[in-house]
Amino acid sequence: MAIPVIDFSKLNGDERAKTLAEIANACEEWGFFQLVNNGIAEELLERVKKVSSEFYKVEREENFKNSKVVNLLNESGDEKLENVDWEDVITLTDDNVSEWSYQTSGFQETMKEFRYELKILAEKIMEVMDENLGLPKGYMEKAFNGEGGENNAFFGTKLCHYPPCPNPEKVTGLRAHTDAGGVILLFQDDEVGGLQVLKDGEWIDVQPLKNTIVINTGDQIEVLSNGRYKSAWHRVLSTIDGNRLSIASFYNPSLKATIAPAPQLVKETNEEMDKTYPKFVFGDYMSVYVQQKFLPKEPRFQAVRAV
Repeated sequence: MAIPVIDFSKLNGDERAKTLAEIANACEEWGFFQLVNNGIAEELLERVKKVSSEFYKVEREENFKNSKVVNLLNESGDEKLENVDWEDVITLTDDNVSEWSYQTSGFQETMKEFRYELKILAEKIMEVMDENLGLPKGYMEKAFNGEGGENNAFFGTKLCHYPPCPNPEKVTGLRAHTDAGGVILLFQDDEVGGLQVLKDGEWIDVQPLKNTIVINTGDQIEVLSNGRYKSAWHRVLSTIDGNRLSIASFYNPSLKATIAPAPQLVKETNEEMDKTYPKFVFGDYMSVYVQQKFLPKEPRFQAVRAV
């Protein structure tokens, strides 16, 4: 098995209906798919890889060598490390631009441009999901923005590196989890693998494909779709060779947004619906998620009900 690879450019041609169906199937059966011809210029993607690699080498590599996880691994003996991840990560948002790298030439400008293009792509994907689910155009985006109007949704980017690990059997790159938010757009390494998605009880490799964008759906898409689209469990394995690049961007609801299954997708009575997906404020869900990220997701929906 391999996760679906979809040509996004075909949405604009004679194969639109077929492409919509491919995306719908990927959302329903996998919660993961790769987009080729995604509308982001290859020249920009190549620049992103270049500045990200330089940023790690110049500003992060030495710090990682002295990090907590490296020290724990060195002291672990024969024990497997359970509650840490073999990764170096920073978060980029519109609110912390002043803290972005100044040392790596072109980093700020390139990442701003990349995030701009990714956000446009995320909104296009949500419109496709609206159409496939029979929802009004812009339904998901409006739900994510909440009552305050436009541009309240959160868009953040995690720039991660998974350096070579001397004992990959003793520590994972990133422990298995589902993502809390909405639409996740991942630009992953061309050559170094490690990302896996859980499908029918089996871990499936997400094969590196040059200059594709990997899409996965988070917990809030599962709720809005009333379970039609599931958030998928995924993890990153550490490897003994290669320094894996992973840039994941998250289009999430505003912390004040109220999330609930779309009424158009609810056939059951309200009482039956509430047994699965309660109505909640996304900020309350995140408070639960940060405590339970690596635990089964279903209890999170129940816990947030009581908040």
